[in-house]
Amino acid sequence: MAAETRVFLEVRRRLQSALLIVGEPSRGSMSVDVSVMPTLLRVENPAGCVEIQLPAEMRLVPSSCGGLCHVAGDGLHLRLRAHTESQVSPKLISMFNQSSKAQECCTFYCQSCGEVIIRDRKLLRVLPLPGENWGALVEEWCCHLDPFANKPLHPLENDCFIGDSFFLVNLRSDLKQEPKANTKVICKRCKVMLGETMSSETTKFYMTEIIIQASDRSFPFIPRSQFVQSVTAQCLVELSSTRSTFRFTIQGQDGKVYILLWLLNSDSLVIESLRSSECIRKFPLLEDTLKVDSSSALNAVKVLYQPCIKSRNEKWPF
Repeated sequence: MAAETRVFLEVRRRLQSALLIVGEPSRGSMSVDVSVMPTLLRVENPAGCVEIQLPAEMRLVPSSCGGLCHVAGDGLHLRLRAHTESQVSPKLISMFNQSSKAQECCTFYCQSCGEVIIRDRKLLRVLPLPGENWGALVEEWCCHLDPFANKPLHPLENDCFIGDSFFLVNLRSDLKQEPKANTKVICKRCKVMLGETMSSETTKFYMTEIIIQASDRSFPFIPRSQFVQSVTAQCLVELSSTRSTFRFTIQGQDGKVYILLWLLNSDSLVIESLRSSECIRKFPLLEDTLKVDSSSALNAVKVLYQPCIKSRNEKWPF
């Protein structure tokens, strides 16, 4: 049976550089011939040939190849210069996906199944919330007693407040009975947890579960895994930009830390010739990437992660 050769290319927009990885074959000889051309990559071994046609906006510089080395368990690594048309990363799927603007009627959908959660809500104010720990900084702002003490920010009927990973809206007019505080909000159709009620007037919707679309547009179908990855990536990029921090923790509803993340860069374009079914079994969220043409370039952020298993690694060591 022919040996499979994995070819992975990462291009950094800002640095105009590239990393080429030729993976070790699952079986057979490691003998390999790599040809680098401005618009084409060709990898040949005794079992066959893999070619990757680069997209129009991407060019490699063959004469800059260098730093060839072998990484055990990974394969051959080669660095070279690259050119892309834009050095700025494109905007990811917006968390306020629909470019909702004040004065516009919007519909809130369950992202998983398309069920309408709020229909034709006219948003007069769409405002960002202050940072999660803004209350602790009030003493630095005021020379007298805290004027904001015990005064949470509650949206009015035509408001939408945007937090780091959630929306706050007023649902009283959309419900037949007054909602109770601290209860879960569940989609009636697919039973996914969409958020939680914060008070009798305020409901928090998680950004990974809701799409807000202008009412004159239809529900945009986006594969679940693509949407979750894009929203998560956008959260990391925006937080790192506004707060100059690159280390994050992923926590559950109970506050338990499940994973540590360190954002390394957010300007990558990646191309991979072989998406392993073994990888998909380990990470089911990547299933939709199998449907993408293997020669197409995908926008990506690079993160270093550390799982928190059995109460280990729950804090960054530095």
